[in-house]
Amino acid sequence: MMKKFVNDPKQFVPEMLQGIALANPDRICYVPQYNLIMRSGAPDDAKVSIVQGSGSGHEPAHVMVVGKGMLDAACPGDVFSAPPVDYVYETIRRLKSQKGVLLLVNNYTGDRLSFDMAREMAEAEGIRCETVIIDDDVAVSGSTHTVGRRGVAGNFFVIKAVGAASECGAGLDELAALGRRVNSVTRTLGIALSSCTPPAKGAPLFDLGGDEIEVGIGIHGEPGRRRDKLVPASAIVEMILDAVVPDLPYQSGDDVALMLNGLGGTPLSELYLLYGLAHRRLAGRGIRVRRSYVGEYCTSLEMAGASLTLVKLDDQLVSLLDAPADTVLRIF
Repeated sequence: MMKKFVNDPKQFVPEMLQGIALANPDRICYVPQYNLIMRSGAPDDAKVSIVQGSGSGHEPAHVMVVGKGMLDAACPGDVFSAPPVDYVYETIRRLKSQKGVLLLVNNYTGDRLSFDMAREMAEAEGIRCETVIIDDDVAVSGSTHTVGRRGVAGNFFVIKAVGAASECGAGLDELAALGRRVNSVTRTLGIALSSCTPPAKGAPLFDLGGDEIEVGIGIHGEPGRRRDKLVPASAIVEMILDAVVPDLPYQSGDDVALMLNGLGGTPLSELYLLYGLAHRRLAGRGIRVRRSYVGEYCTSLEMAGASLTLVKLDDQLVSLLDAPADTVLRIF
């Protein structure tokens, strides 16, 4: 029997979105027929509108990072399912600004199809759009769920950078170029200790033995590079860094942002333990951690596990990451 706080699994996402709206009446507007969470006061013709959508189940991504300095709107689909074309199309229409609409798309086949078709429909009405594809996952070059590398927790850094720049009046072409640049210096790898159970499925997505880990797990439970036996945390961190660091590559003398992202079922104590190990090992490689992020940014329901993200920094990116933001996700 599935043990979750749920009524009708088909209403899981709408009820979740309604809860977010009721908890934040002065911050966001909710349009139920399109699963649309949008920033109060949006659109603003003085700035480019920043929009993202993907499957639900990854919260706080993306609906909980709607607000000043981040997203102007998010239109999720069902759990682990791309938003329908009409959801994305109506989101673009409602968020159209004189400066245009920037679409941030995680690199999954369903997401790309929905956003590409919606963009074509919107552009036929004269709405100017640009798209940034996010594909920071180093685990695989392709899978049955993607058209190349997958977009995972690194999407946070793209959102933060373009969101901050849009508040300063950057134009659509400039923001698209910035988003692509941030994506190009961002790399992520995830490790799963357990599976997760989508409400509509009612059973775990995959079986993972008590002494096994999935190396390079996707955020929808897609297979990674391999399945290994559970080893101490220090060996897991070294395994991740051995995959992430050479991929760009990151080199001695680089400044980086380091994120330890929980996949939904990992205690903060374990995330900070992993962070400390990663920080020290990066220092040993001559790589300086200039900005730190520990917590849940892009989850997979209740999956136990973590992902590690590195972003190669320069002064502009540091400034954008440090810019103020005010979103649904509030930390007291």
